[in-house]
Amino acid sequence: MVISRGYGVLTRFLKCLAAIVLLSGTARASDVTILAFGDSLTAGYGLPQQDGFVPQLEAWLNDRGADATIINGGVSGDTTAGGAARLGWVLTDDIDVVLVALGANDMLRGTDPQTTYANLDAILSELSARDLPCLLIGMPGPANFGAEYKTEFEQVFKRLAQEHDIPLYPSFLAGLTDAAGSANGALQYLQEDGLHPTAQGVSLIVDALGPVVLDILP
Repeated sequence: MVISRGYGVLTRFLKCLAAIVLLSGTARASDVTILAFGDSLTAGYGLPQQDGFVPQLEAWLNDRGADATIINGGVSGDTTAGGAARLGWVLTDDIDVVLVALGANDMLRGTDPQTTYANLDAILSELSARDLPCLLIGMPGPANFGAEYKTEFEQVFKRLAQEHDIPLYPSFLAGLTDAAGSANGALQYLQEDGLHPTAQGVSLIVDALGPVVLDILP
């Protein structure tokens, strides 16, 4: 009898252990890994690590039950050409979703919008070939290169979103202008260089962008 009871206890213990392993395996399977693929805005330039775009967005998503891990694929100064060149070795097998946030440095350099289009098209085509959901994050065109350039640059993102049938978030900095009410008002949320957001600015960006990212998660 003692042996029988001991065997029963052991059996129940093993069944319980198996259930725990199974459940934890299910939990791991529901995790989502996001690649934030961009430039210094994505990288968190000029900020303590915890205040950057990636940590703040990851925390925002997880606070809402997303169970997400975000890989910081931001490289300061990177252009769409640089992004297209390095995409292959950044895309690991564990990535489930990609945020494409390149183009700001093309804009600052006055790069031909057709060149920007071609580079982003190559990136999005590769993501499509790998069947990876993605969100294209645009940038407002600059005013200093003239109205025609500004319009043509902004059309690049709209055209790509339509052609690749993917969601478009029109401007990485939309959260700042929405909070401030104007482009000039948004300057209060930028660092001294007038280009990169402060920690508070990043928080506003994440609050605006977060729901869109949450919506595309598998």
